[in-house]
Order: sequence, then structure tokens, then C-alpha cells
Amino acid sequence: MKFTAEQIAGILDGTVVGDPSIEVSKLSKIEEGTLGSLTFLSNLKYTPYIYTTEASITIVNNTFVPDKPISTTLIKVDDAYEGFTKLLEYYDRIKTHKEGIEQPSFINESVNIPEKIYVGAFVYIGNNVELGDNVKIYPNAYIGDNVKLGDNTIVFPGGKIYSDCIIGNNCVINSGAVIGADGFGFAPTKDGGYTKVPQTGNVILEDFVDIGAGTTIDRATMGSTIIRSGVKLDNQIQIAHNVEIGKNTVIAAQTGVAGSTKIGEHCQIGGQVGIAGHLVIGNNVKVQAQSGIGRNVKDDEVLQGSPSFGYTDWNKSYVYFKNLPKLAKTINELEKKVDGHN
Repeated sequence: MKFTAEQIAGILDGTVVGDPSIEVSKLSKIEEGTLGSLTFLSNLKYTPYIYTTEASITIVNNTFVPDKPISTTLIKVDDAYEGFTKLLEYYDRIKTHKEGIEQPSFINESVNIPEKIYVGAFVYIGNNVELGDNVKIYPNAYIGDNVKLGDNTIVFPGGKIYSDCIIGNNCVINSGAVIGADGFGFAPTKDGGYTKVPQTGNVILEDFVDIGAGTTIDRATMGSTIIRSGVKLDNQIQIAHNVEIGKNTVIAAQTGVAGSTKIGEHCQIGGQVGIAGHLVIGNNVKVQAQSGIGRNVKDDEVLQGSPSFGYTDWNKSYVYFKNLPKLAKTINELEKKVDGHN
């Protein structure tokens, strides 16, 4: 797929400086630009590369003025990084655009099929499923009974959505994600075994939620596990039953959140974090990678460590952590000197 500088400038509402008819068919870093590629310059430390890049087109800020000759055609916009991101989104929409129903696939006769939809081969869509406009369900996905998928939502290959779950508009569920599997509920029995507690609830994803590959979100024991609008979950995350995650919170890979914990809005949680159950995490909380959260957390706290405590205190304490062998040696030497004088 090729685009001219003039076409790209039209998409970005930018201005072409150079050849408006020059074409690009791929993307590149500015330092690795080749003929036929598109790149961008937003970080000033990369400015020297604009004079050596072989990229055919470079997106730059309106304020950029070259101080020596360049060979690349410029597209000037208000914000080069934002413009390049917008172009990536536009390209991704075109690349992933599919329509129609491939065979073999199974769609229950109770399902009303919208005019614009894509259903890939070997997809299963169960009884009483509600499909929004422009939904895309890629091959080998499973959509259980009574599921609702909102407008423009995408389920990538191998995504699994169990019965009764509700998925909002403009959501993305990546390959291998499982939405609505049973929560981890077992009660001990008198003979030392365990009996399963039925998980009768569901999972609700509000609008603009992204779920990473291999991430699992368990259905509630009763009620709903709720992921609020704008939440972004990375790959291989475990969200347990009856958890609630506030809007616009982001969580990095391999984090686990135990049952019934409530996480606030606009939180940023690093990778491999463990959060215990039945806790309340406030708004705007930041948790550094590999931390363990075992207590309630107030708004705006920044935590690190396992068990976690204040980020600033953790950094101060780390100075002592890493020097413990030296400190122990010094204490032993001092004890010997004291004992020698007694």
C-alpha cells in the first residue's frame, strides 16, 4: 500500500515542503530511513539524522527549519509525534479492515447479524449474542451465549468470551485472552478436600478497553467483575473474580490482582505486581514493577517493594539494603575491638 506526501498531508492537515508526489510504502526510524519509507522527527536529539536519512518523507513540527540541505520531503504539522501516531492509527484501520462471514463458522440462528461485520473462519457465536456495528471477530474465536459486543469492538484470533459477558464499544481483545472464565472459588470440606463454589456472575468491559494477549479476567461469584472505560491491560495479566478497575488505569504484563479488590482511576501499575484480595487502591496510584501490595492504598501514593512502601523511602532504604554485607562486616569488626578492650 502506497501513499503520497500530498495524501499524508491531507490526513494530518499538514503542509508539504518538497515533492508532493513522492510515495512511501513502509515506516522506519529516522536513523534507519530508506528510500520509500516514512519517518518522523520530534525528539531534538535526533535532529542530526534528518540531514542524513534516506527516508522519502519525514514528519516534522511546524517550527522546524533546516540549517543545511536535506533530501527528504517534509510534512509540517503542529506536533510531529502526535501526527505520526495518528497516521499509524489510520494505517492500522486500513490494514485490519475486513468484512463478511468466512466459512466454516457457526452463528446461532438467534443472532441478528449487522450489515457491517467480519466473522473469521472457525468462529463460534452462541445463542442470543448481540453484535454491534462494525464488529470484527477473527478466526478461532469463541463468543458464548448471551454475550454483548459493542460497536467497533475487535476480538483477535483465539479470543474467548464466556457466556453473559458484556463488552462495550471500541474494545480490543487480543489473541488468547479469556474473558469470563470461572473465578477461583473453592470451599474446604471436612474430609480435607475442596468443593467448587459456583461462579454465577459475569464480566463487564466498558468502552475503549484494551485487553492484552493471554490475559484472563474471571467472572464474578455474584454480580460482575468490572473493567471501567479506557482501561488498558497488557499481556498475561490475571484479574480475579469481583475485581473492579477504575477508568483509564493501565496495568503492565504479568500482574495479578486477587479477588474483590477495587482499583481506582488513572492508576499506573508496573509489571509483575501482586495485589492481594479485598483491598481498596485509591486514584492516581503508581506501583513500581515487582511490588507486592498487601494493604489499602490512598490516593496519589507511589509504592515500591515487596511488601511495598513509599517509593521515596524505598529508594533511601535501598542504599542500606545493597550495603548490608559491608555494614555487617563493619559491625563485627567493631564488636571484636570492643571485646578486645574488655
